[in-house]
Amino acid sequence: MKRRILLVDDEVAILLTLQAVLEINGFEVETAASAREAKMKLRANQYHMVITDMRMESDSAGHEVVLAARKSAYNPAVAMLTAFPMPGSEGEEHDADEVLVKPMNTNDLLVQIEALLVTHEDKKRLGQERNLQFFAGVGSKKSTTTKKASGAAKAPAAKKVPVTRSAARKKTAKNVGARAKTPVGKNPGKLARAR
Repeated sequence: MKRRILLVDDEVAILLTLQAVLEINGFEVETAASAREAKMKLRANQYHMVITDMRMESDSAGHEVVLAARKSAYNPAVAMLTAFPMPGSEGEEHDADEVLVKPMNTNDLLVQIEALLVTHEDKKRLGQERNLQFFAGVGSKKSTTTKKASGAAKAPAAKKVPVTRSAARKKTAKNVGARAKTPVGKNPGKLARAR
């Protein structure tokens, strides 16, 4: 299954170049030329990743796309694309997973996208596992308390003493030895059978 990327940029040359690079490398790419178009596509489709330019029709357009992606139920990885990186991490400010600086070497871009997709999928999987463990823990706590409550009314069962193999062997050996020492004439069972 191909991984789907939504690519958002108002510069057509960059949009088409990045789309071609990503498609050649096995991604399925949809494009949007504005934040408005990107938000419509995010509602209508599902993507593994959203790569959006920071400044498009307005300075906050990229931020709007990131927020829309974060609100989607399928939780895609999000990268912010900018030609003007600010000191410090602008991605953290805008809640993006990664900040990509353009223009960018194609190989570097692909490596960063692959790494981001892998780490994002790992985070999603961990989150799902934690949720499952939480709900499993809640279920087992309930069942334990109901068992305790229902078991309180019953009388305690008699304890079984486990018999080990060595204890069983000693008992058998003792019985065999006792039979061997008993004289035949003095055994009332054998006398009765003999008559």
